Amino acid sequence: MPSYGEPMRKFLAALIFLAVPAAAQVGAPAPYDPAAPYITVGQDEPGYRSWYLAAPWRAAQVKQFNDYLTASRVSGIVPTWELFRTATSWKECGAEPFEIPPTSEWPHIIQTLRYINDYVIPAVGPVEPVSGYRNPSLNQCAGGAPESAHKTYSAIDMVPLRPITREQLMRALCVAHSEHGAGYSTGLGFYAYLRFHIDSTKYRRWNMDPAVAALCPPIIHPEDVANVGQPLPAQPATPTATPPPVAPPQAAPLPSSNPSASTPKN
Repeated sequence: MPSYGEPMRKFLAALIFLAVPAAAQVGAPAPYDPAAPYITVGQDEPGYRSWYLAAPWRAAQVKQFNDYLTASRVSGIVPTWELFRTATSWKECGAEPFEIPPTSEWPHIIQTLRYINDYVIPAVGPVEPVSGYRNPSLNQCAGGAPESAHKTYSAIDMVPLRPITREQLMRALCVAHSEHGAGYSTGLGFYAYLRFHIDSTKYRRWNMDPAVAALCPPIIHPEDVANVGQPLPAQPATPTATPPPVAPPQAAPLPSSNPSASTPKN
């Protein structure tokens, strides 16, 4: 009788060989991508290429902006194309996924990029911008504040690219902000998950978890200094029940030309 042992062993070995990669693929963890919750198809890198090529004049605009960053010594801190991302809700608002701000707004992003380079990246590692300039209509549709720093291209929302917890992120950025934020007029805010905001319009913080905020020195706005630590208003003197002493007859005071001179003032 023919023997099927060896062919069967080879057949089973082939099945195992084919099955191992499939099993490994099923069990492989997804790559770490903290920007994924905020970036949709069209606002990713392939989407940027499509947007860039869709209008011939954009090449000149991008080059002009790159040259401006280089002249201001803030180029290369983050990929330039990520600085053109508009808002996470760009699709729902019928807006463009990327937009080059008006040249009049370019100076506002320089100080923000300097702070990110000097104190954000050293504290938490590389970051990825997920929202920069928002024109007024998009800012309103996206739920931005009426005076949002995104409208003047002073703000960048971003996420850290290294694994970190939300609490660790807040603590690291709060320490840097407490020490250096005032000098850069830096605003620091936190949103869902790992998304945070940096601008260079005013020294302030918001949306911090209470447990972490308690570890950060409080911020006193300059306009509030006059109302901090002032003495309580003086209380009126309590009238005494003791009658004033009566002068003896032989020590009667002489008449005075000032009738109020002997009247005490409170």
